[in-house]
Amino acid sequence: MRTIISTLSALCLTALLCLAPAAPARTQEPWRVGTWKTAQTIQPFFYQQFLPRQKVAVFPFTNPGDQKMALLAGSLDMCGTTLAHAIHAASRGEPVVVVAALCNKCSALVVAKDGPIQSIKDLAGKKIGYVPGTMHEILLREALTNNGINPNNGVKLVRVDFFDMGLALARGSIDAFLSGEPFPTLAVLKGYGRILAYPYYGKGIGTINAGMLVKRETVEKSPQKVAALVKAHARATEYLQAHPGQWLQRAASFGTPLEVLKKAAPNMELAWRMDREFVKRVAALGGRMKALGIIRQEPDYNKLMDLRFVQEIEPRR
Repeated sequence: MRTIISTLSALCLTALLCLAPAAPARTQEPWRVGTWKTAQTIQPFFYQQFLPRQKVAVFPFTNPGDQKMALLAGSLDMCGTTLAHAIHAASRGEPVVVVAALCNKCSALVVAKDGPIQSIKDLAGKKIGYVPGTMHEILLREALTNNGINPNNGVKLVRVDFFDMGLALARGSIDAFLSGEPFPTLAVLKGYGRILAYPYYGKGIGTINAGMLVKRETVEKSPQKVAALVKAHARATEYLQAHPGQWLQRAASFGTPLEVLKKAAPNMELAWRMDREFVKRVAALGGRMKALGIIRQEPDYNKLMDLRFVQEIEPRR
């Protein structure tokens, strides 16, 4: 009797399992990427196009510091950062790795259109808008130093948000500012600003600007994920370079008029490649950061810059 009951129970259970609705398929966890909503850092918004089998969630930030904090906290798998910020983080022992370039150029030193400042040397004693801890601060300090002006006491550095620099210049609250595009071009087109200089370094450092950052743990435990993201980054970069109209049109959706972006485009360069020369330029940048007192010690650049992922792509292109 017990055998019959057990058999009937098993049959009933099997029937119930067959009638029960199937469990929903497990949702694919998206890869999370952080960047800025700017024309020069736009590539992550196109990753999905080149990763059709993998969901990609892109999160916009307003500064590299917040992106890096989210990365280290595990909220992001990859994020954009300025190379200066990456050097600063690595110099403090933070486990970050640059796996691809993001953009080059993009900066300009702006003064009042009809003002008396005609050269960088004329900035002595003037008020200059800047954002601390950014690549633009390094550029500004280097430009001043190269022209015989001590950035610590030869000028007055005024902390001004990027979005407020143009208004501050127009009102006369500052005499100049060094910022990234599109704000320099916007100042020119609105009639209150003039480009004094594109303060890029010489042969030692060149026009390097920003890169894509991951945690060292991700490189060690999920190299295939990093490789796939870098490949998508490379393809997105080259696609946008080949289709400048689509690049600027999409960038205009972030809020900057298309006319401004078209004027700024020659000073913006999308990038993904890194090589030994790139590492040398990053090391030269770190050397200048130490000399300017921005970092106390330089990191191991060969550890900070992992070239293997871009090198896996380059030979096949």
